Amino acid sequence: MLPTANGRSATVAVVTLFLCLALGVPAHAFTVTVRVDGPDAIFLAGRTDLTIPPASSSWPGGLLRHPNPTPEEALERLPPTIAVHAGDVIRVLDPAIGGINFYNGFGPPFFGPEGGGSGRTDLSAFGGISGFLADSQGPLVGVFLDNNVPNGTAPARLDFTNGGLGTNFTTLSPGLGQVFFIGDGVTSNGTLQQFIAPAGATRLAFGIPDGFGFVGKPGAYDDNDGFYQIRVGINSIPSPVPEPRAALLLVLAALALLLRPRAARGA
Repeated sequence: MLPTANGRSATVAVVTLFLCLALGVPAHAFTVTVRVDGPDAIFLAGRTDLTIPPASSSWPGGLLRHPNPTPEEALERLPPTIAVHAGDVIRVLDPAIGGINFYNGFGPPFFGPEGGGSGRTDLSAFGGISGFLADSQGPLVGVFLDNNVPNGTAPARLDFTNGGLGTNFTTLSPGLGQVFFIGDGVTSNGTLQQFIAPAGATRLAFGIPDGFGFVGKPGAYDDNDGFYQIRVGINSIPSPVPEPRAALLLVLAALALLLRPRAARGA
């Protein structure tokens, strides 16, 4: 006897659960590759209410820009986001692919997620996104958001200087709208850092904190160029390349297709 539609669904669910348990992987666990470009402004995360004007034009009330055209004429961009759930554990791996130049003129030098320069970043809030303070310039940062446009009052900024939280933490639980340091995603001894999604979080944005001299109001993205790629694990350990378990997921997908209910034949 062929399995019924309900029987097929139950079989897929049981097999999926068994394989996930065998692998020690939560049902909601995966790794993705994220590309971060120089103009990806973390302060524009979720700001679908804004219209970004053409390069070299003024932007009243927006991010600061150079008074004259830059060689790059880069246009600020809403940073890339991934979907998350409250309580998700996020880990980031830097496979050292590419780099970003923050300075006027096309690179080199290019900097990876740890950022570059000898100074600090000390930026104020923009809209509902907090400011950012750290002892490095232009590192990779993130911000958790809910489904709302973050254009209200910004939360307090976190202090990632050596006198504050620093950057060698093992676990961090930022609030919604609080920009947080990611860098290369590991501690000084190579341990993957964990970033916990707060209550209400539905997405996580990755971007760059920038400003003139990396101090004051956010902006100066119009002379940034280059990009790098990172591997992001959601409830999983990211690897530089897709893991063998990806093949197993393909097997699961094939099994689901094999056992899916078939349309009734015509009389």
